[in-house]
Amino acid sequence: MVNTLSDAGSVKSGAVMAPSRWPVLLLGILAVIFGVLFFIYPIPTLTLLVTFLGFYWLFNGIVALIDLFRDETGRGWKLLVAILGILAGVLVLAYPLYSAVLIPTVFAIIIGVEGLIIGAVYTVQGFSGAGWGTGILGILSIVFGLVLIANPLVAAVGLVLLLAGLAIIGGIAAIIFAFWLPG
Repeated sequence: MVNTLSDAGSVKSGAVMAPSRWPVLLLGILAVIFGVLFFIYPIPTLTLLVTFLGFYWLFNGIVALIDLFRDETGRGWKLLVAILGILAGVLVLAYPLYSAVLIPTVFAIIIGVEGLIIGAVYTVQGFSGAGWGTGILGILSIVFGLVLIANPLVAAVGLVLLLAGLAIIGGIAAIIFAFWLPG
């Protein structure tokens, strides 16, 4: 349903309005800026983002701790989330440079292990009658997982560069889309 103005100048029936172009344009510009900064200064930019992540984890842990006293359901899980959030937040904020290297590296290892598991499942499925395509995808996934686990630091740097490229492409797309939206 489209909003139309009546003769009195008021909007008829509560229809959904399209988002304004300015927030989309601003987010697109910020994404391009962060993408370029990731390419030019990968470690300082990553350190800044990891610091924001540290503040988020710390704040989330504090909120979970407060919620623990307010609502009694799931006390064990809330306590675990609170302790882990506060601990992770404090550690990241105390050691932002180490965290900028460690967090993407751990993430690369997790993706590598996932690649091994998925690859094993696809390989078994491929040899059990699902077809050669599934078996080949399984073998490629295992190789990909082994590469990530063998070189997690290199994979982490690759992840940063991949995020930089995605930020630039997404930012340009948002900027272009913003000009299609109403002012």
